[in-house]
Parts: sequence; structure tokens; C-alpha cells
Amino acid sequence: MARRRTFAIISHPDAGKTTLTEKFLLYAGAIEAAGAVKARRDRRAATSDWMGMEQERGISITSAALRFEYKDTVFNLLDTPGHRDFSEDTYRVLAAADCAVMVLDAAKGVEPQTLKLFDVCRARGIPLVSFINKFDRPGLSPLELLDNIESKIGLIPVPVTWPVGIPGDFKGVIDRRSGDFYRYDKTAHGATIAPEEVLSPEAAAAMVGDDYVTARDEIELLDAVGSGFDAKPFLAGETTPVFFGSAVSNFGVRLLLEAMIELAPSPVPRADEDGVPRSLESPFSALVFKVQANMDPNHRDRIAFFRVCSGRFERGMTAIHARTGRPYSLKYAHQMFGQDRATVDEAYPGDIIGVVNATDLGIGDSLYVDVPVVFPAIPSFAPEYFMVARNKDSARYKQFRRGITQLDEEGVIQVLRHPDRGDQEPILAAVGPMQFEVAQYRLEEEFGAPVELSPTNYKVARRTDDAGRDALKAMWQAEVFTRSDGAMLALFPSRFQLERFQADHPDVLLERIVAGIDE
Repeated sequence: MARRRTFAIISHPDAGKTTLTEKFLLYAGAIEAAGAVKARRDRRAATSDWMGMEQERGISITSAALRFEYKDTVFNLLDTPGHRDFSEDTYRVLAAADCAVMVLDAAKGVEPQTLKLFDVCRARGIPLVSFINKFDRPGLSPLELLDNIESKIGLIPVPVTWPVGIPGDFKGVIDRRSGDFYRYDKTAHGATIAPEEVLSPEAAAAMVGDDYVTARDEIELLDAVGSGFDAKPFLAGETTPVFFGSAVSNFGVRLLLEAMIELAPSPVPRADEDGVPRSLESPFSALVFKVQANMDPNHRDRIAFFRVCSGRFERGMTAIHARTGRPYSLKYAHQMFGQDRATVDEAYPGDIIGVVNATDLGIGDSLYVDVPVVFPAIPSFAPEYFMVARNKDSARYKQFRRGITQLDEEGVIQVLRHPDRGDQEPILAAVGPMQFEVAQYRLEEEFGAPVELSPTNYKVARRTDDAGRDALKAMWQAEVFTRSDGAMLALFPSRFQLERFQADHPDVLLERIVAGIDE
């Protein structure tokens, strides 16, 4: 258990999150060159962005789990989507992480989506490591970036490495822990490990000159104000260790990866739904945090991802599915590497396992052996966008219905149904509009169900109950739909209609839907 490090990488879109993920794999020896995964028969495959739509658009749409080893440490890395429209997926993934690396663009600092993701981390009590990326391009000064982090997210930044040279003229970094200077040389397109030279302070001053002297002066200023790393406030979510580099050029990547061995916490006991921690030495237990279908287009399978929370996992063991109370065989279990997978025989707390053809497992489910446990549910975000889905080919209705159900179970979109419409024209609800594009793409490409999405006039959703549904029948501007988890959602065209109805019916339940963070 002490060898495990399970962490997520989060960032604003285009900050370099997926590039950093790939470079971690490069430095750990999991890939031979950036973009080429070691696999059987030298097959080339994407690492974390494996979905066709991701490769077409060059953005992360769904999260990915990647397991690799480096210096006798087992890393379970969770790459998350950067776009705010997929923040619900990121929220679910963070339920499985013990730590997160926040990637920031040196030219932009903390961006709006970074703030939202930080709020999610804070709500889950996840410590953050910050990586200032793209320092080989023009951007803000390092002191400005530290001020930006502290003013925007409220964490005290504690630099572990410090850049030598200005943004755009990046010479290397000083490791504040040892005082050594790391000078880097670029490689072609950053496809291979960047050669680095470790110099003593005296040798660095002689080679680099004024830029090194300036960096040393800045470090002395940091030392004077006591900006040194301490594990206790970091784990308490009060400080964030900061590293500088360039993922695309591989500058500073190895130092960050090695620091994750030291800084990232190993697994700790997880609290159950009653707030009681389950000891790591307790019998096997796990939390399902993600479901993904059609990762293997040749088999159209369905994988449930779970994090081992306690005990020892053994392939072929039978656990109890807490939601149903039924035995569940874990025979077809794999460790994941993006789209690739390999059979796993044993695993320990912190490890991420994928169970193939797990038709009965859903997001937020708990599994256990011997001693019952139910971990806290993973709530849904409040939907803000609503579209009507219509099947365009009557001969493909079965595929349409199966696809809608699968995407709902994965959390790609939320599906709302009305008793008068049934499954013919469900309402698709989403946190952001890009979720609809993903749903339409996957329905057509994976399930062979051409679909038409039409806008609605709904803008606001509130949770209600049977009494609220009865009261709202008299209001033509609003309707009540049922979500797949049984929740009843009242949809209104605007906040004005909502507030007017609330004023006329103060006793009706109309509850804001909040998923652990402010709406």
C-alpha cells in the first residue's frame, strides 16, 4: 500500500494536461516515444485521449486511467477532461484520487475552469501540487504567478523548483531542496527524454551568469519570508508545492514525477456513508467511480472502473454488491492503460481496476467482502442545458434506446423522462453544451442510432417531490421529469418563472441541486 500513488491531473483546456500525462509515461518508460504506447506486436495507440472524437478535436472528452511503475512506486494516474462541460466526469474521477496535479499556463495563470476544478478538489479534501507549464514561452514572471495562485484560489504557493531565465528564455530550474541547477537541452518535438545537466551553484553561476544570479536572489527572498515546503499544511489543503517547466519540451518533468513519490500521499482509510473510516487492512472493499462502454470497438464491451479502498484484491474473487446485496464475481478484471488493458491478478488500496462486461455495476456503487460497507454516493451536477432527443431511423429504435440508456449510466448526459412521452422523446440534460455533441457522436458512431437533438425552452432545474409535481400541473410554463436515479426535476423556462411560482407556492419543495460545491 505504501508504494501506491493515485492522483489526477486537472487543468483549464490547452494548459498542457494531456501532454504532461504523456511525458510522465515517457519518463517512466511506459512509452518509448511520445504518442507510442508499448504494446503487443508494437501496436501504436493513443495514451489517454483514445476516443475517436478526442483525436479528431485534440481535446480530452473523457477521463482515462493509466497504471505504470517508476522507481519501485506504482502510479495510478487519472487524466481528466479540461473543458468545463465535462467537469462532472472530473468530479467523479476525483472521488478515486488521493491527490491532484494542477497544470497552469505560465502566460495565463489560474483560469476560470481551473477555479471550478479547484473548488471540486477543495470539496473533496484533495491536496494539490501545481505545475507551471509552458515556461519556455512568453508569459508572467514567476513571482506574478505565485501571487496569482494565492489571490485566485487562496492556497499558499510553496515553490519546490525555481526557474532560471525569463518566460520564453528558459534556461532550467533550481531545486530548492538541494540547491542544484538543472539545465536542459531540447529534443526533436519533445518526443524523447530531454538531456539534462546537473550543476553545482558555482558551476551554474559561471555558465549561466546574470539569469542564475537573479534566480538565486529571488530564492533568497522566498527563504526570507519562510516559503518552504511542509507536508502537514499541504495535506491539509492550505499550501500547494509549485514546480516550473515545459511539458512539451520535457523540461522539469522528471523532477515533478520524482517529487510525486515524496509528496503525493499513499492511500489512507476512506470514510463510509456514516463518516466511519474503513481501515486499509480491513477485508476487500472498492468504490465504482466510472463506467465506460465501447472502449474496445471490436467487442463493444462495458467496463466499470473501481478504486480499491481496503484489503487485497484477487482476480476471480467474489464480492458483495452493496446496492443489490448480491454476490458479484470479479473474474474479468484488468489494470488499465488508457484504451489498453492487461489481466490483473492482485491489487491493493489505491489501485484502479477495470471490470469487463460489468452490466450491473453503476457509478457510486460499493463492493465489499465479509465486512459490509457503503461509501458515500457520487452526486450529479445540476444540469443547465436541455435538449429533446429523437430517433431519426425507426428501424434503429432498439439501438437508440440502448445507446441512451448506456450514455445515461456512464454519466455522459442525464436522461429525463416524462410519463406522457416515455422513451420516445427523452430530455437530455447536461452541464455544458459539448456533452450533447459527444452524446450525438457516440449514438451514431458506437450504437448506429442517428439522432436529432432539438432545443427546449427550459433553463432552470429544481428537485421536487410528488406534491410539487401535482402543484406544477397547473403551470403551463413548467414540467416535471423523472431522472434515472428516481429524482424528480422541475424544469422552468427562466428564473423569473421559478421565483414567481415559489412566491405563489412557498410550501412546495423546489431544491437547488448541488454536487458538493456551490452551484
